[in-house]
Amino acid sequence: MPPPSPPLAPGRLRAARAAVAALFLTNGAIFANLLPRYPQLKADLGLSNAEYGLAVAAFPCGALMAGLAAGALIRRFRSSRVAVAGTLLTSAGVLLAGSAPSWGVLAGALFFGGCMDAITDVAQNSHGLRVQRLHGRSILNSFHAIWSIGAVTGGLMGGLAAGLDVPRGVHLGISALLFAVVALTALRFTLPGPEPIEPDERTEEAARADGSPTRRGAMSPGRIWLMIAALVLIAIGGTLVEDAGSTWAAVYLSGTLGADVAVASFGFIALVGAQFIGRMLGDGLVDRFGQRAVARAGGATTAAGMGAALLFPSVPGTIAGFALAGFGVATLVPAAMHGADELPGLRAGTGLTVVSWLMRLGFLLSPPIVGLVADAVGLRVGLLVVPLAGTLVLVLSGVLSAVRIRAGDPHPGGVPGRVSENS
Repeated sequence: MPPPSPPLAPGRLRAARAAVAALFLTNGAIFANLLPRYPQLKADLGLSNAEYGLAVAAFPCGALMAGLAAGALIRRFRSSRVAVAGTLLTSAGVLLAGSAPSWGVLAGALFFGGCMDAITDVAQNSHGLRVQRLHGRSILNSFHAIWSIGAVTGGLMGGLAAGLDVPRGVHLGISALLFAVVALTALRFTLPGPEPIEPDERTEEAARADGSPTRRGAMSPGRIWLMIAALVLIAIGGTLVEDAGSTWAAVYLSGTLGADVAVASFGFIALVGAQFIGRMLGDGLVDRFGQRAVARAGGATTAAGMGAALLFPSVPGTIAGFALAGFGVATLVPAAMHGADELPGLRAGTGLTVVSWLMRLGFLLSPPIVGLVADAVGLRVGLLVVPLAGTLVLVLSGVLSAVRIRAGDPHPGGVPGRVSENS
Protein backbone atom coordinates (compact mmCIF):
# COMPACT_ATOMS: atom_id res chain seq x y z
CA MET A 1 0.00 0.00 0.00
CA PRO A 2 1.18 3.56 -0.69
CA PRO A 3 1.72 5.79 2.34
CA PRO A 4 -1.32 7.79 3.48
CA SER A 5 -1.72 11.33 2.21
CA PRO A 6 -0.07 13.96 4.43
CA PRO A 7 -2.56 15.90 6.58
CA LEU A 8 -3.78 19.24 5.31
CA ALA A 9 -3.70 22.40 7.36
CA PRO A 10 -7.08 23.03 9.07
CA GLY A 11 -7.67 26.16 7.01
CA ARG A 12 -6.96 24.30 3.78
CA LEU A 13 -9.34 21.54 4.77
CA ARG A 14 -12.09 24.03 5.61
CA ALA A 15 -11.58 25.65 2.22
CA ALA A 16 -11.89 22.28 0.49
CA ARG A 17 -15.14 21.59 2.34
CA ALA A 18 -16.51 25.00 1.30
CA ALA A 19 -15.47 24.30 -2.30
CA VAL A 20 -17.38 20.99 -2.37
CA ALA A 21 -20.39 22.71 -0.81
CA ALA A 22 -20.27 25.31 -3.60
CA LEU A 23 -20.25 22.56 -6.23
CA PHE A 24 -23.30 20.89 -4.66
CA LEU A 25 -25.07 24.25 -4.55
CA THR A 26 -24.44 24.90 -8.25
CA ASN A 27 -25.49 21.38 -9.21
CA GLY A 28 -28.81 21.82 -7.45
CA ALA A 29 -29.43 25.28 -8.90
CA ILE A 30 -28.51 24.84 -12.57
CA PHE A 31 -31.27 22.48 -13.69
CA ALA A 32 -33.80 23.97 -11.24
CA ASN A 33 -33.49 27.26 -13.14
CA LEU A 34 -35.04 25.59 -16.18
CA LEU A 35 -38.03 23.95 -14.46
CA PRO A 36 -40.19 27.09 -14.08
CA ARG A 37 -39.63 27.85 -17.78
CA TYR A 38 -41.04 24.50 -18.95
CA PRO A 39 -44.66 25.69 -19.44
CA GLN A 40 -43.57 28.63 -21.59
CA LEU A 41 -41.15 26.44 -23.52
CA LYS A 42 -43.90 23.87 -24.18
CA ALA A 43 -46.27 26.58 -25.39
CA ASP A 44 -43.70 28.33 -27.59
CA LEU A 45 -42.74 25.08 -29.33
CA GLY A 46 -46.37 23.98 -29.65
CA LEU A 47 -45.70 20.60 -28.06
CA SER A 48 -48.37 18.08 -27.21
CA ASN A 49 -48.34 16.49 -23.77
CA ALA A 50 -46.79 13.35 -25.25
CA GLU A 51 -44.06 15.28 -27.07
CA TYR A 52 -43.33 17.31 -23.97
CA GLY A 53 -43.16 14.21 -21.78
CA LEU A 54 -40.78 12.46 -24.16
CA ALA A 55 -38.50 15.51 -24.30
CA VAL A 56 -38.35 15.81 -20.51
CA ALA A 57 -37.67 12.06 -20.19
CA ALA A 58 -34.50 12.59 -22.26
CA PHE A 59 -32.77 14.04 -19.18
CA PRO A 60 -32.95 10.90 -16.97
CA CYS A 61 -32.28 8.76 -20.05
CA GLY A 62 -29.06 10.67 -20.67
CA ALA A 63 -28.10 10.22 -17.03
CA LEU A 64 -28.53 6.46 -17.31
CA MET A 65 -26.57 6.30 -20.55
CA ALA A 66 -23.55 8.26 -19.32
CA GLY A 67 -23.49 7.56 -15.59
CA LEU A 68 -21.18 4.55 -15.75
CA ALA A 69 -18.46 6.61 -17.46
CA ALA A 70 -17.96 8.71 -14.33
CA GLY A 71 -15.61 6.33 -12.53
CA ALA A 72 -13.13 6.12 -15.41
CA LEU A 73 -13.21 9.89 -15.88
CA ILE A 74 -12.56 10.47 -12.19
CA ARG A 75 -9.57 8.14 -12.14
CA ARG A 76 -8.16 9.78 -15.27
CA PHE A 77 -8.77 13.46 -14.53
CA ARG A 78 -9.55 13.73 -10.75
CA SER A 79 -12.96 14.09 -9.18
CA SER A 80 -12.62 17.84 -8.67
CA ARG A 81 -11.83 18.57 -12.31
CA VAL A 82 -14.56 16.23 -13.57
CA ALA A 83 -17.12 17.85 -11.24
CA VAL A 84 -16.28 21.35 -12.45
CA ALA A 85 -16.14 20.38 -16.13
CA GLY A 86 -19.45 18.55 -15.74
CA THR A 87 -20.96 21.64 -14.11
CA LEU A 88 -19.96 23.84 -17.05
CA LEU A 89 -21.27 21.34 -19.60
CA THR A 90 -24.53 20.81 -17.71
CA SER A 91 -25.06 24.58 -17.78
CA ALA A 92 -24.46 24.55 -21.53
CA GLY A 93 -27.02 21.78 -22.01
CA VAL A 94 -29.62 23.62 -19.92
CA LEU A 95 -28.97 26.86 -21.81
CA LEU A 96 -29.39 25.09 -25.14
CA ALA A 97 -32.59 23.41 -23.94
CA GLY A 98 -34.06 26.71 -22.81
CA SER A 99 -33.26 28.29 -26.18
CA ALA A 100 -34.28 25.27 -28.28
CA PRO A 101 -36.07 26.15 -31.55
CA SER A 102 -37.58 22.68 -31.99
CA TRP A 103 -38.54 19.46 -30.19
CA GLY A 104 -35.47 17.65 -31.48
CA VAL A 105 -33.06 20.28 -30.17
CA LEU A 106 -34.88 20.36 -26.82
CA ALA A 107 -34.73 16.58 -26.40
CA GLY A 108 -31.10 16.43 -27.53
CA ALA A 109 -30.06 19.24 -25.20
CA LEU A 110 -31.82 17.64 -22.23
CA PHE A 111 -30.24 14.29 -23.05
CA PHE A 112 -26.79 15.93 -23.10
CA GLY A 113 -27.55 17.81 -19.89
CA GLY A 114 -28.61 14.57 -18.21
CA CYS A 115 -25.36 12.90 -19.29
CA MET A 116 -23.28 15.70 -17.81
CA ASP A 117 -25.37 15.97 -14.65
CA ALA A 118 -24.91 12.26 -13.86
CA ILE A 119 -21.13 12.55 -14.24
CA THR A 120 -21.07 15.72 -12.14
CA ASP A 121 -23.13 14.04 -9.42
CA VAL A 122 -20.71 11.14 -9.04
CA ALA A 123 -17.63 13.36 -9.20
CA GLN A 124 -18.80 15.87 -6.59
CA ASN A 125 -19.85 13.08 -4.22
CA SER A 126 -16.50 11.36 -4.76
CA HIS A 127 -14.62 14.53 -3.88
CA GLY A 128 -16.95 15.15 -0.95
CA LEU A 129 -16.09 11.70 0.39
CA ARG A 130 -12.37 12.50 0.07
CA VAL A 131 -12.91 15.61 2.19
CA GLN A 132 -15.02 13.63 4.66
CA ARG A 133 -12.22 11.09 5.19
CA LEU A 134 -9.79 13.85 6.06
CA HIS A 135 -12.30 15.39 8.47
CA GLY A 136 -12.64 12.03 10.22
CA ARG A 137 -16.38 12.47 10.70
CA SER A 138 -19.56 12.54 8.64
CA ILE A 139 -20.15 15.68 6.56
CA LEU A 140 -21.68 14.22 3.37
CA ASN A 141 -25.27 14.77 4.50
CA SER A 142 -24.62 18.49 4.85
CA PHE A 143 -23.49 18.61 1.21
CA HIS A 144 -26.78 17.04 0.14
CA ALA A 145 -28.66 19.56 2.29
CA ILE A 146 -26.82 22.35 0.48
CA TRP A 147 -27.83 20.74 -2.84
CA SER A 148 -31.44 21.16 -1.69
CA ILE A 149 -30.77 24.83 -0.96
CA GLY A 150 -29.35 25.17 -4.45
CA ALA A 151 -32.42 23.55 -5.99
CA VAL A 152 -34.73 25.95 -4.15
CA THR A 153 -32.52 28.90 -5.13
CA GLY A 154 -32.52 27.85 -8.77
CA GLY A 155 -36.28 27.39 -8.76
CA LEU A 156 -36.78 30.85 -7.28
CA MET A 157 -34.44 32.35 -9.86
CA GLY A 158 -36.33 30.67 -12.69
CA GLY A 159 -39.70 31.67 -11.29
CA LEU A 160 -38.62 35.29 -10.88
CA ALA A 161 -37.23 35.39 -14.42
CA ALA A 162 -40.44 33.91 -15.80
CA GLY A 163 -42.55 36.37 -13.81
CA LEU A 164 -40.52 39.31 -15.13
CA ASP A 165 -40.75 37.89 -18.67
CA VAL A 166 -36.96 37.75 -19.03
CA PRO A 167 -36.09 35.93 -22.29
CA ARG A 168 -35.08 32.33 -21.57
CA GLY A 169 -31.76 32.66 -23.35
CA VAL A 170 -30.82 35.75 -21.33
CA HIS A 171 -31.96 34.22 -18.03
CA LEU A 172 -30.23 30.87 -18.52
CA GLY A 173 -27.14 32.52 -19.99
CA ILE A 174 -26.74 34.64 -16.86
CA SER A 175 -27.38 31.57 -14.71
CA ALA A 176 -24.76 29.55 -16.62
CA LEU A 177 -22.18 32.34 -16.32
CA LEU A 178 -22.84 32.85 -12.62
CA PHE A 179 -22.50 29.20 -11.69
CA ALA A 180 -19.51 28.74 -13.99
CA VAL A 181 -17.70 31.44 -12.00
CA VAL A 182 -18.69 29.76 -8.73
CA ALA A 183 -17.50 26.33 -9.94
CA LEU A 184 -14.20 27.57 -11.38
CA THR A 185 -13.51 29.49 -8.18
CA ALA A 186 -14.29 26.40 -6.11
CA LEU A 187 -11.83 24.35 -8.17
CA ARG A 188 -8.94 26.41 -6.80
CA PHE A 189 -9.73 25.25 -3.26
CA THR A 190 -10.46 21.55 -3.85
CA LEU A 191 -8.10 18.84 -2.58
CA PRO A 192 -4.82 18.48 -4.46
CA GLY A 193 -3.41 15.28 -5.89
CA PRO A 194 -4.88 12.28 -7.71
CA GLU A 195 -7.71 10.14 -6.47
CA PRO A 196 -6.68 7.65 -3.75
CA ILE A 197 -6.33 4.12 -5.13
CA GLU A 198 -6.17 2.35 -1.76
CA PRO A 199 -7.92 3.19 1.53
CA ASP A 200 -5.84 5.46 3.77
CA GLU A 201 -5.03 4.74 7.40
CA ARG A 202 -8.19 6.37 8.71
CA THR A 203 -10.36 4.21 6.47
CA GLU A 204 -8.39 1.14 7.51
CA GLU A 205 -8.97 1.86 11.19
CA ALA A 206 -12.67 2.49 10.66
CA ALA A 207 -12.99 -0.83 8.87
CA ARG A 208 -11.20 -2.65 11.69
CA ALA A 209 -13.48 -1.06 14.28
CA ASP A 210 -16.49 -2.07 12.20
CA GLY A 211 -15.28 -5.63 11.69
CA SER A 212 -15.06 -5.14 7.92
CA PRO A 213 -12.23 -6.37 5.69
CA THR A 214 -9.34 -3.91 5.64
CA ARG A 215 -7.37 -4.98 2.58
CA ARG A 216 -8.11 -5.22 -1.08
CA GLY A 217 -9.06 -8.76 -1.99
CA ALA A 218 -10.12 -9.63 1.60
CA MET A 219 -13.73 -9.72 0.41
CA SER A 220 -14.73 -12.07 -2.39
CA PRO A 221 -16.01 -10.51 -5.64
CA GLY A 222 -19.37 -12.20 -5.15
CA ARG A 223 -19.81 -10.66 -1.72
CA ILE A 224 -18.72 -7.25 -2.98
CA TRP A 225 -21.41 -7.23 -5.64
CA LEU A 226 -24.04 -8.53 -3.22
CA MET A 227 -23.21 -5.62 -0.95
CA ILE A 228 -23.41 -3.20 -3.88
CA ALA A 229 -26.83 -4.65 -4.75
CA ALA A 230 -27.99 -4.05 -1.17
CA LEU A 231 -26.62 -0.49 -1.21
CA VAL A 232 -28.37 0.17 -4.53
CA LEU A 233 -31.67 -1.02 -3.05
CA ILE A 234 -31.18 1.24 -0.02
CA ALA A 235 -30.55 4.22 -2.32
CA ILE A 236 -33.56 3.27 -4.47
CA GLY A 237 -35.63 3.13 -1.28
CA GLY A 238 -34.76 6.78 -0.76
CA THR A 239 -35.52 7.76 -4.35
CA LEU A 240 -38.87 5.91 -4.32
CA VAL A 241 -40.00 7.99 -1.36
CA GLU A 242 -38.74 11.23 -2.93
CA ASP A 243 -40.55 10.46 -6.18
CA ALA A 244 -43.77 9.51 -4.38
CA GLY A 245 -43.77 12.93 -2.76
CA SER A 246 -42.96 14.92 -5.90
CA THR A 247 -45.20 12.94 -8.30
CA TRP A 248 -48.15 11.72 -6.24
CA ALA A 249 -48.53 13.67 -2.98
CA ALA A 250 -50.61 16.52 -4.43
CA VAL A 251 -52.61 14.14 -6.64
CA TYR A 252 -53.48 11.89 -3.69
CA LEU A 253 -54.33 14.73 -1.31
CA SER A 254 -56.49 16.63 -3.80
CA GLY A 255 -58.02 13.69 -5.67
CA THR A 256 -58.46 10.86 -3.18
CA LEU A 257 -58.75 12.91 0.03
CA GLY A 258 -60.46 15.97 -1.46
CA ALA A 259 -58.03 18.59 -0.16
CA ASP A 260 -57.92 22.10 -1.60
CA VAL A 261 -55.23 22.51 -4.28
CA ALA A 262 -53.21 24.87 -2.10
CA VAL A 263 -53.38 22.48 0.87
CA ALA A 264 -52.49 19.52 -1.37
CA SER A 265 -49.16 21.14 -2.21
CA PHE A 266 -48.10 20.74 1.42
CA GLY A 267 -47.54 17.00 1.01
CA PHE A 268 -44.47 17.57 -1.14
CA ILE A 269 -43.41 20.66 0.84
CA ALA A 270 -43.56 18.67 4.07
CA LEU A 271 -41.50 15.84 2.60
CA VAL A 272 -38.78 18.09 1.17
CA GLY A 273 -38.67 20.31 4.24
CA ALA A 274 -38.34 17.37 6.61
CA GLN A 275 -35.73 15.80 4.35
CA PHE A 276 -33.68 19.01 4.47
CA ILE A 277 -33.88 19.07 8.27
CA GLY A 278 -32.90 15.40 8.39
CA ARG A 279 -29.85 16.06 6.25
CA MET A 280 -28.80 19.02 8.38
CA LEU A 281 -29.04 16.83 11.49
CA GLY A 282 -27.83 13.69 9.74
CA ASP A 283 -24.09 14.09 10.12
CA GLY A 284 -24.32 14.52 13.87
CA LEU A 285 -26.62 11.52 14.15
CA VAL A 286 -24.33 9.38 11.98
CA ASP A 287 -21.29 10.33 14.06
CA ARG A 288 -23.09 9.50 17.29
CA PHE A 289 -24.99 6.35 16.31
CA GLY A 290 -23.43 5.11 13.03
CA GLN A 291 -24.87 4.83 9.51
CA ARG A 292 -26.52 1.50 10.26
CA ALA A 293 -28.52 2.64 13.28
CA VAL A 294 -29.58 5.89 11.61
CA ALA A 295 -30.76 4.05 8.49
CA ARG A 296 -32.69 1.52 10.56
CA ALA A 297 -34.40 4.27 12.52
CA GLY A 298 -35.12 6.11 9.27
CA GLY A 299 -36.60 3.04 7.61
CA ALA A 300 -38.79 2.38 10.63
CA THR A 301 -39.91 6.04 10.73
CA THR A 302 -40.79 5.97 7.03
CA ALA A 303 -42.69 2.68 7.24
CA ALA A 304 -44.58 3.56 10.42
CA GLY A 305 -45.31 7.18 9.53
CA MET A 306 -46.62 6.67 6.01
CA GLY A 307 -48.14 3.30 6.87
CA ALA A 308 -50.28 4.91 9.56
CA ALA A 309 -51.22 7.75 7.20
CA LEU A 310 -52.48 5.26 4.60
CA LEU A 311 -54.18 3.03 7.16
CA PHE A 312 -56.08 5.97 8.72
CA PRO A 313 -56.42 8.41 5.81
CA SER A 314 -56.87 12.12 6.52
CA VAL A 315 -55.39 15.29 5.07
CA PRO A 316 -53.37 16.32 8.18
CA GLY A 317 -52.29 12.73 8.82
CA THR A 318 -51.12 12.27 5.23
CA ILE A 319 -49.11 15.50 5.26
CA ALA A 320 -47.52 14.36 8.52
CA GLY A 321 -46.87 10.95 6.96
CA PHE A 322 -45.02 12.48 4.03
CA ALA A 323 -43.01 14.61 6.46
CA LEU A 324 -41.99 11.56 8.49
CA ALA A 325 -41.09 9.72 5.29
CA GLY A 326 -38.92 12.62 4.11
CA PHE A 327 -37.14 12.78 7.46
CA GLY A 328 -36.68 9.02 7.50
CA VAL A 329 -34.97 8.79 4.10
CA ALA A 330 -32.86 11.95 4.49
CA THR A 331 -29.54 10.15 4.99
CA LEU A 332 -30.11 7.06 2.81
CA VAL A 333 -28.57 8.17 -0.48
CA PRO A 334 -25.45 9.66 1.19
CA ALA A 335 -25.12 6.51 3.32
CA ALA A 336 -25.34 4.21 0.29
CA MET A 337 -22.80 6.30 -1.61
CA HIS A 338 -20.40 6.28 1.32
CA GLY A 339 -20.77 2.55 1.79
CA ALA A 340 -20.12 1.85 -1.89
CA ASP A 341 -17.09 4.13 -2.00
CA GLU A 342 -15.51 2.34 0.98
CA LEU A 343 -15.84 -1.21 -0.39
CA PRO A 344 -12.46 -2.96 -0.70
CA GLY A 345 -11.37 -4.58 -3.95
CA LEU A 346 -12.79 -1.90 -6.26
CA ARG A 347 -10.97 0.83 -8.14
CA ALA A 348 -11.53 4.42 -6.99
CA GLY A 349 -15.00 5.64 -7.90
CA THR A 350 -16.34 2.28 -9.14
CA GLY A 351 -18.73 1.46 -6.28
CA LEU A 352 -19.95 5.05 -6.06
CA THR A 353 -20.53 5.16 -9.82
CA VAL A 354 -22.56 1.94 -9.89
CA VAL A 355 -24.78 2.95 -6.96
CA SER A 356 -25.32 6.47 -8.32
CA TRP A 357 -26.20 5.07 -11.73
CA LEU A 358 -28.57 2.32 -10.65
CA MET A 359 -30.42 4.39 -8.04
CA ARG A 360 -31.72 6.58 -10.87
CA LEU A 361 -33.86 3.62 -11.88
CA GLY A 362 -36.04 4.51 -8.91
CA PHE A 363 -36.91 7.87 -10.45
CA LEU A 364 -37.41 6.29 -13.88
CA LEU A 365 -39.53 3.27 -12.92
CA SER A 366 -41.47 4.48 -9.89
CA PRO A 367 -44.00 6.82 -11.60
CA PRO A 368 -45.33 4.30 -14.15
CA ILE A 369 -45.42 1.44 -11.62
CA VAL A 370 -47.32 3.48 -9.03
CA GLY A 371 -49.57 4.78 -11.81
CA LEU A 372 -50.43 1.28 -13.01
CA VAL A 373 -51.25 0.15 -9.47
CA ALA A 374 -53.31 3.30 -8.91
CA ASP A 375 -55.31 2.71 -12.09
CA ALA A 376 -56.00 -0.88 -11.06
CA VAL A 377 -56.78 -0.62 -7.33
CA GLY A 378 -56.44 3.05 -6.34
CA LEU A 379 -53.66 5.51 -5.51
CA ARG A 380 -53.93 4.77 -1.79
CA VAL A 381 -52.70 1.25 -2.52
CA GLY A 382 -50.11 2.54 -4.98
CA LEU A 383 -48.59 4.72 -2.26
CA LEU A 384 -47.84 1.60 -0.23
CA VAL A 385 -44.53 1.85 -2.09
CA VAL A 386 -43.48 4.35 0.60
CA PRO A 387 -43.84 2.11 3.71
CA LEU A 388 -42.54 -0.82 1.65
CA ALA A 389 -39.42 1.21 0.82
CA GLY A 390 -38.97 1.95 4.53
CA THR A 391 -39.30 -1.74 5.34
CA LEU A 392 -36.76 -2.63 2.63
CA VAL A 393 -34.25 -0.21 4.16
CA LEU A 394 -34.89 -1.65 7.60
CA VAL A 395 -34.08 -5.15 6.32
CA LEU A 396 -30.98 -4.21 4.32
CA SER A 397 -29.37 -1.60 6.58
CA GLY A 398 -27.02 -4.19 8.08
CA VAL A 399 -24.65 -3.64 5.13
CA LEU A 400 -24.00 -0.08 6.29
CA SER A 401 -21.20 0.90 8.64
CA ALA A 402 -21.80 0.78 12.38
CA VAL A 403 -18.75 2.96 13.16
CA ARG A 404 -19.45 5.85 15.52
CA ILE A 405 -17.35 8.87 16.38
CA ARG A 406 -16.64 9.24 20.09
CA ALA A 407 -16.88 12.95 20.77
CA GLY A 408 -13.99 14.49 22.68
CA ASP A 409 -11.74 11.44 22.38
CA PRO A 410 -8.62 12.55 20.50
CA HIS A 411 -7.15 10.28 17.91
CA PRO A 412 -3.56 10.25 16.66
CA GLY A 413 -3.37 12.63 13.76
CA GLY A 414 -6.26 14.75 14.96
CA VAL A 415 -9.12 12.43 13.97
CA PRO A 416 -11.74 11.80 16.67
CA GLY A 417 -11.81 8.33 18.19
CA ARG A 418 -14.05 5.73 16.57
CA VAL A 419 -16.00 3.01 18.33
CA SER A 420 -17.96 0.10 16.94
CA GLU A 421 -21.67 -0.34 17.49
CA ASN A 422 -21.03 -2.84 20.26
CA SER A 423 -18.53 -0.85 22.29
